[in-house]
Amino acid sequence: MDAQKGALAGIRVLDLTRVLAGPYSTMILSDMGAEVIKIEQPEKGDDTRHLGPFVHGESLYYMTNNRNKYGVTLNLKAPEGKEIFKELVKKSDLVIENYRPGTMEKLGLGYDILKEVNPRIIYGSISGFGHSGRYEQRPGYDIIAQAMSGLMSTTGWPDSGPTRTGTPLGDVLSGLWLTIGVLGALQARNHTGRGQKVDIALVDAAVSAMGNINMIYFGEHRLPQRIGNRYESMYPYDSFVCADGECVIGAGNNKLWKLFCGIMKHPELADDPEYADTQKRIENHVAIKNIIEAWSARYTVAEVVQQCLDGGVPAAPIYDIEQVYHDPHIAGDRQMFIEQEHPQAGKITVTGSPLKLSDTPVQFKTPAPSLGQYNEKVYEELLGLRKDEIEALKEKKVL
Repeated sequence: MDAQKGALAGIRVLDLTRVLAGPYSTMILSDMGAEVIKIEQPEKGDDTRHLGPFVHGESLYYMTNNRNKYGVTLNLKAPEGKEIFKELVKKSDLVIENYRPGTMEKLGLGYDILKEVNPRIIYGSISGFGHSGRYEQRPGYDIIAQAMSGLMSTTGWPDSGPTRTGTPLGDVLSGLWLTIGVLGALQARNHTGRGQKVDIALVDAAVSAMGNINMIYFGEHRLPQRIGNRYESMYPYDSFVCADGECVIGAGNNKLWKLFCGIMKHPELADDPEYADTQKRIENHVAIKNIIEAWSARYTVAEVVQQCLDGGVPAAPIYDIEQVYHDPHIAGDRQMFIEQEHPQAGKITVTGSPLKLSDTPVQFKTPAPSLGQYNEKVYEELLGLRKDEIEALKEKKVL
């Protein structure tokens, strides 16, 4: 295969994942230079190939999370498909999957089998509830992770119902944790020479992200509630109405509060015993919000934010996606949106990478593959199959 340059150059990944959590993880690995071979079911492919939005008939959902990957097809239920997969495992470093627990074992391709094929293989899995425990066989989706982690119970406003975050945070978090886990396993293999299994649950990943909420229950023995945009542990740390929209202000300690009082031309509030320390400001957050919005409502979002920043107080506009896309720092300086030329969809825009590595920068080499696009390349170069053998396997629906 082509030489890869990047932090993970020389690492080969067999990617059996579908939809979001798994593909998000393998995309991170591919951005860092790992050679990721995405293995899909013949004829159908990843479920997200059939999910919108579409550009010229191609799923942008799929293209967003599968760049930099070599796409092949392989029927893991066919005996020939199983053998081909095992041969690929012999030449690879990682196998990543997000099937329901037990699926790979039923195929005869679970970790216990694959580690015999290649003792150095690192096997990463994402599932709803993990590969152990009484809920192991329950199906898992992002919304289930958000619901059972407590995340939804604390998201929203006091008079609203439990609310899912706007982005599928459970999927993204589990993808990040799997990436961290397999990188740790790669480092451990440098010392032991052995691979291992990395077991990530969607619900566990979401529970982990709730640490600063869980501490309220453990420390104060009360249930955290939905409190809108404010924060339990400091104030003002909230959203505020301006003349033409809303912004956020984070005066999270006594020093920042004093600076902010000066910005509002109310320096006396800094010494007011009702607002002088963090705990009192939390208790009196309603009164403080009224004071701040009496000031902020006289100015535009841009004016409020600039006054705060000029005065040394953290603040920001609340962007919609169009504003994020046109922000010169986020989109320009930090390159958080990239354009790629897809053979079917044409020019597309996808979200970039937050990884900024000084010596081995991430690269966006190729757009997401069409179904089976790299069959000949992968099977010829890695397994030595001839073109006529590949065609015969296609006819038998193995590829």
